[in-house]
Amino acid sequence: MASRNIADFLNADSNLARLSAHAGKLLNLQRIFERAAPAALAQHGRVANMKLGKVVIHATNSAVAAKIRQLTPRLTESFRQSGVDVNEIQVKVQPGIASDSGRKQESPADIGIATKQGLTSLAQSLPQESPLRTALERFALRARIRTTRR
Repeated sequence: MASRNIADFLNADSNLARLSAHAGKLLNLQRIFERAAPAALAQHGRVANMKLGKVVIHATNSAVAAKIRQLTPRLTESFRQSGVDVNEIQVKVQPGIASDSGRKQESPADIGIATKQGLTSLAQSLPQESPLRTALERFALRARIRTTRR
């Protein structure tokens, strides 16, 4: 028997085909959500379902859920601009959800030159075996120097 690809297998059965199409729709909605929400917030929210124009988003905690709720007008507009007919966004707290790869790699912090020098100096003043020293050195090494004033 010749090897079949997974799409052929899923489309062979009408129930699996509907499930596959819905999963694809949710994946598309997740991508829209990730583009519309701030990156730090998007990694703590997942599009869980869409039915009859209502998008359900799961958040990792109540603070994230509250912030996502504040963004619902912006999210609704982003979904609509992408051709998705959305009339409601419901946000629920689901503490067990995780990002795609467990924990996403966070982007390095943007800090000023004086801050970076201060952290490096503080780290060097601590004992060599200090966990705080190690953490400060690692942070200062990974941090990016801010190029514009905030």
